[in-house]
Amino acid sequence: MQRAMHALTKNALVAGRNKLSRPHQLRRSSSPVRVPRPPPPCDIFINHRGIDTKKTSAGLLHYHLSGLGFSSFLDSKNMKPGDNLYDKIDAGIRGCKIGVAVFSPRYCESPFCLHELALLMETRKRVIPVFCDVKPSELRVSENTNVSSSKSELQRFEKALEEAKFTVGLTFDSVNGDWSEFLQTATDAVIENLIEVEGEEVLDNINYST
Repeated sequence: MQRAMHALTKNALVAGRNKLSRPHQLRRSSSPVRVPRPPPPCDIFINHRGIDTKKTSAGLLHYHLSGLGFSSFLDSKNMKPGDNLYDKIDAGIRGCKIGVAVFSPRYCESPFCLHELALLMETRKRVIPVFCDVKPSELRVSENTNVSSSKSELQRFEKALEEAKFTVGLTFDSVNGDWSEFLQTATDAVIENLIEVEGEEVLDNINYST
């Protein structure tokens, strides 16, 4: 019974996202001036090191979630020339519902990645770690990061990494692993966490639809 209820909740969440993602016909306005609205908060913020995973695990996960109607933030897809890097990313993190941290062998060399992870933890977002080609025990603040980061920043980074290491996550071998299985498992984990975060809202949608 519990499994059937979870499946129903999951299907309702995906159906709701697909409905929201469909284009709506806009009414003509008599006014020639339109004030752009700020973008809505995203469902998922994908924290990753672009050079490592943008074209593989992080990029494919973003594409897969978007196809299901979820709004996910990936810097290469959500930013444009002229955007302030920290302002845009920080707003995406503060407005997201959950985070996915895709760890790769050289992830910790990037102060940007570590800043995003620290902010996700500091704002108490639920974070799903994905250890891609790297073990949790191998994650540590790199000497390359020390060059450009202050002592207080390094402490933030180390604290965030420790918290991520002790969070149940997913592991994936990009060379020998099954990509379709990885995408399905990661998507299921994202949806399950969204269900828990949005529990009451999802149940209301189920009651409305039935």
